[in-house]
Amino acid sequence: MSTLSAYSSPPWPNSNPNSDLLSTQDEIDSQAHSPSESQSNDSLSSTMPPDPDPDPGPNSNPNLITNYNTSISSPPQSTSTPPLISLLHLSFNQDFGCFAAGTDHGFRIYNCDPLREIFRRDFDGDGNSGGGGIGVVEMLFRCNILAIVGGGPDPQYSPNKVMIWDDHQSRCIGELSFRSEVRSVKLRRDRIIVVLEQKIFVYNFADLKLLHQIETIANPKGLCAVSHGAGSLVLVCPGLQKGQVRVEHYASKRTKFIMAHDSRIACFSLTQDGQLLVTASTKGTLVRVFNTADGTLLQEVRRGADRAEIYSLAFSSTAQWLAVSSDKGTVHVFSLKINPGSPGIDRSQSTDEPNLAVTSPASSLSFFKGVLPKYFSSEWSVAQFHLPEGSQYIVAFGHQKNTVVILGLDGSFYRCQFDPVNGGEMTQLEYHNFLNPPEAIL
Repeated sequence: MSTLSAYSSPPWPNSNPNSDLLSTQDEIDSQAHSPSESQSNDSLSSTMPPDPDPDPGPNSNPNLITNYNTSISSPPQSTSTPPLISLLHLSFNQDFGCFAAGTDHGFRIYNCDPLREIFRRDFDGDGNSGGGGIGVVEMLFRCNILAIVGGGPDPQYSPNKVMIWDDHQSRCIGELSFRSEVRSVKLRRDRIIVVLEQKIFVYNFADLKLLHQIETIANPKGLCAVSHGAGSLVLVCPGLQKGQVRVEHYASKRTKFIMAHDSRIACFSLTQDGQLLVTASTKGTLVRVFNTADGTLLQEVRRGADRAEIYSLAFSSTAQWLAVSSDKGTVHVFSLKINPGSPGIDRSQSTDEPNLAVTSPASSLSFFKGVLPKYFSSEWSVAQFHLPEGSQYIVAFGHQKNTVVILGLDGSFYRCQFDPVNGGEMTQLEYHNFLNPPEAIL
């Protein structure tokens, strides 16, 4: 059960906002207005451009930005010693061009290429509300609307509420309240999906009308994935059994259950169009790719032989490559032998058609397939990158060709490049600590 509160001012935003998070320096300097009482916990004035057209039209696209590389103002300098920042949350936006960081003092939004802090919101924790901790930040491409949830030892908002933040106003404009803690939130241009430990709620973005409720097995990580392409919504979540995933095809009103693993599901991800699903279990040794339409297992690859906690899975934009990060401190890139053609998925090229890219290496004993254990005929990663162990990392494919972007909860940012022909160890192109970035990338 949820409770909706939509604040009276400003009016609820259009469900397809088309403004972006980047402003020219002149635009920023011209917006020196005093915050209202509802903004008292925001230590920065708004750095956003003026409000979007209230009716942007059906062809507007919040993913288009006009000032991609414009300079932006640095946060105001304080005479006092800045507090130590602890990261509570990291997530990429829907096109992997930006990422959001929730901290124990607020949240920050960054551009990936080039790495640049776009803006931050630091909450004072002055006693009128919480202490500033933000445990979930979900972006909607690059527009002004975000979903945030309080988190950490001193949360800014109750962890059982989803706050809809409009950064034009630097304030929350609505909230969704629940009886238990919110584990994660997913945004589409037309939907808001809220994940609790054993239930998922799907809302219409335009009016926050509840459209669907789904019951799941215990889901403390808030696992959920949704498609973000122009087509219809595909939603994936844990099923009601161990190792099972549930796929909701909203256009055809079909539900598909896939027994993906024997162990509990630890991580999964969808392609942008929702046609392909990749899953990993709590064992963390095998990673499987499925067709969401019929549940067919398309490919299985091996991360390793020993147990590992899988932190993130990511498809490349063409679904030719798959990236996996785990607690072993290694990011793996696998070659996928899948052609996600439309409307069906053509899998014939996996054995019959030549591919210039390197294929996932198999064990030299693969000719004993069916005799020796499955381990010896497994498909292994073609490229790897080794990271310091001890931190949690998430990964996505970069906008530069054959690159991956790796983010760590220790504030680390890596950009690496892999060789699609020869594979092997990836080349590190960049490293930064995005919590304390050098002036060159501000």
